[in-house]
Amino acid sequence: MRGRQAERDRIEQLLADARQGTSGVLLVHGEAGIGKTALLDHAAERAQGVRVLRVEGIESEMELAFGGLHQLFLPVLDLVDALPQPQAAAMRAVFGLTGDGVRDRFTVGLAVLTLLSEAATDGPLLCLVDDAQWLDQPSVDMLTFAARRLRAEGVVMLFAVRDGAPGATVKGLPGLLVEGLDPAAAAELLPGLPPYVADRVIEEAGGNPLALIELSAALTPAQRAGRLGPLALPEAAAGLPSRIRDGFLEQIRRLPEAAQAVLLVAAADDTGDLALVLRAAEPLGGTVEDLEPAERSGFLLLSGAAVRFRHPLVRYAAYQGAPLARRIAAHRALAEALGAAGQVHRRAWHLAAASTGPDERVAEELERVAEWAGSRQAMASASAAYERAAQLTADPQRRGRRLVRAAQKAADAGQDERCAMLADQVPLPLEDPGVAADFARARAVVELGYRRPETAARILVDSADLTGADLPDTTASLLADAVHAAFAAGDAALIGEVASRAPDLPVLAVPARLFGGDVPGGLDALDTLRALVESGPDGATGVMDQLMTGIYCRLTGDHAAARQAAAGAVAHCRDQGISGWLPTTLHLLALTELALGRHDDASAHATEGLRLAEYYDLAHRAAHLRAALAVLAGVRGQEEQVRALAGEALDYTRPRGVGRGSADALWALGLLELGLGRAEAALEPLESALREAAHPLLSLPLLADLVEAAVRAGRPERAAEPARLLGEWAAALGRPGLSALARRCQALTGSDRVAEEHFTAALALHEGGSDYDRARTALVHGEWLRRLRRQIDAREQLRAALEVFERLGARPWADRARAELGAAGGETGLTARHDGPISLLSPQEREVVRLAAAGASNREIGTQLFLSPRTVGHHLYRAFPKLGVSSRTELATLLAS
Repeated sequence: MRGRQAERDRIEQLLADARQGTSGVLLVHGEAGIGKTALLDHAAERAQGVRVLRVEGIESEMELAFGGLHQLFLPVLDLVDALPQPQAAAMRAVFGLTGDGVRDRFTVGLAVLTLLSEAATDGPLLCLVDDAQWLDQPSVDMLTFAARRLRAEGVVMLFAVRDGAPGATVKGLPGLLVEGLDPAAAAELLPGLPPYVADRVIEEAGGNPLALIELSAALTPAQRAGRLGPLALPEAAAGLPSRIRDGFLEQIRRLPEAAQAVLLVAAADDTGDLALVLRAAEPLGGTVEDLEPAERSGFLLLSGAAVRFRHPLVRYAAYQGAPLARRIAAHRALAEALGAAGQVHRRAWHLAAASTGPDERVAEELERVAEWAGSRQAMASASAAYERAAQLTADPQRRGRRLVRAAQKAADAGQDERCAMLADQVPLPLEDPGVAADFARARAVVELGYRRPETAARILVDSADLTGADLPDTTASLLADAVHAAFAAGDAALIGEVASRAPDLPVLAVPARLFGGDVPGGLDALDTLRALVESGPDGATGVMDQLMTGIYCRLTGDHAAARQAAAGAVAHCRDQGISGWLPTTLHLLALTELALGRHDDASAHATEGLRLAEYYDLAHRAAHLRAALAVLAGVRGQEEQVRALAGEALDYTRPRGVGRGSADALWALGLLELGLGRAEAALEPLESALREAAHPLLSLPLLADLVEAAVRAGRPERAAEPARLLGEWAAALGRPGLSALARRCQALTGSDRVAEEHFTAALALHEGGSDYDRARTALVHGEWLRRLRRQIDAREQLRAALEVFERLGARPWADRARAELGAAGGETGLTARHDGPISLLSPQEREVVRLAAAGASNREIGTQLFLSPRTVGHHLYRAFPKLGVSSRTELATLLAS
């Protein structure tokens, strides 16, 4: 390990921390041959008294779902029985130990996290994942999911990834770039070479340790003596890995034929199982004795049961350097051996690798593999299996169906660009209307995922028009998805157009009437939809009905009903494992809680939703959630946070026509300026938000802020229209909360003669609704009273407003109320905000404490926050002294107060 002191120190520090109970993760990355595997070997050597688990990715088997995870955990499979029952069942399913499916990949991720924690119960644990880019994507996803959530388990995870290599994506981990050795360290690897020759080799190798060794070994005696002309080595090092492979290939070809055959089978295999390799090599003329030349040459590392290659480039050279016919024979031999061993999924992939043209039998086997992988939430592997099955399919319609399935699974895996690529390969027209509908959904997912929601809605509507009465359930589902996409676009005309296709369908009847001018009919249709949803949703369609019910209730100002529907949708997603919809349902829940003044709950749910959206690569939903969090930060006056969140949201939403997301982000910016007393600056973003919303129903939440900003800026003419719209829709909808906001705006825009009546009515209408909205009304009422020199009445309103703003953490509004209260002669010192010990907690500790106070166990908290139970316990251990409590009972009492 010459020249790697800094890298060794960092790894050894992680091991030292693990011995003290602290977990750590590191992504070791660099070019081929740079020394990544050597650093992992060093970690294993330094791990005295530490349990070590290790897995190595193999390029030829990277589509085998959860194969890497199974290999890693093989030594500790007995610990699966110690997991919570749902997690244990998920692990047994993905390892093929049962025939059960897995409804939620988060359960698998939590199972991996808990299993790592269990494996570290009796002491530190070191997990080494070499060539992670060649592990199957589901294994990488689950391992990185767990790695990002390790805290206090005493686990160290080291991932090694070759830069620039195609394969699985490893992201979100702290990295260590391994670069070339400096000249002094490089020279130590070239003993006995004349300085001139050593300098040439060092220059050519670029400090790459493997290249230094292999290039120097390839020198002729004359070259080693110093007779090295200017063209003896290539001028550029750009093809260095391929040149090293060529060097290995030249050495491999010197081996006896039988040894080459065994080496090829080992290279094509992914299990490292020596017995399996030997069984497969036998029909090709290879025996255990034929391993000796390869072992003696340093290509293979052998134990009684396992075979490993010295370096991935050796494996690559052994495989790619063999003629195609021999590679096909090796895969067929492995398929035969694996079939006898009952490993049908590996067998199917080897049969596919041995196929050179259409083969329906193999395609059917791969389709079964895809179905198995999909049922265990290994969507990337399922997509790959469907795609390969399609490549082996001659019939255009059957090939189209398999490509559509591949595209759908790619979308489910968050691979939107790959989904688009697969969709582009589908042979058209598709004769089966069900397959055509699935094709439309796949294309719509791409549009909604990272393009334009308007286009997604139109794709779905067009498909519904073609499907028609042949498949009524499919048509209804397509239109429900289309109206949801139209709401994301914030396009009222498009919403109405979609709803008009089936105005009697319960989920479309509400927008068909509301946006068609029949408000009473829309409210009646909403009551019907609510009754239908509350009677018991079933499956994914039930989630969409719940979701749209919540959206419609929020749209019409019934925020309590909206929260009930949103909470039901969230619970349904959690219970049924429909995790892909969780970010969307959590977003709706956060918006309803914001409207009800439950800001802490809204923040917690929006934060959870954003975390999940980022994990799933749902850029569209993440933009919406950032906008929602920006609004909450705007209420609290967190200027830097508002601008960062809103800016990132707008960067996504504006180019793609995501009107609702843009409107919310602009609302956040305007609300921030309004709260900070910069009314003129608030007008532009609030008016822009109104234009983005494009319809009064879609802009009701921000109209009151726009009216107040215009009045405070001395621009009453710009307040008139939004005040009129709010008043008309509040009257039509008949919701007390909206009516209260409308009366507040009438007080602000009307004469002093009628203002008192409007303020009084507004405060009465606020009863039982949002404390924040009531405090906003009390604030402007108090300011109006103070202007009329009614100081005692003003102090009553301003003190009430101040108390609410302080409790909610709405600092800019509290500052305004405090200043007004002081100007009215009121006492302000006693009402200054006191955060108490809660402010000492980190955001993660606050979430853990909130759930613990509600009675959740460590395991239940871990399941919801995606933490190991030991990390939950660690957070509570740190939080209790800060809060001055010693039990959960005291914790619940403290938070209730």
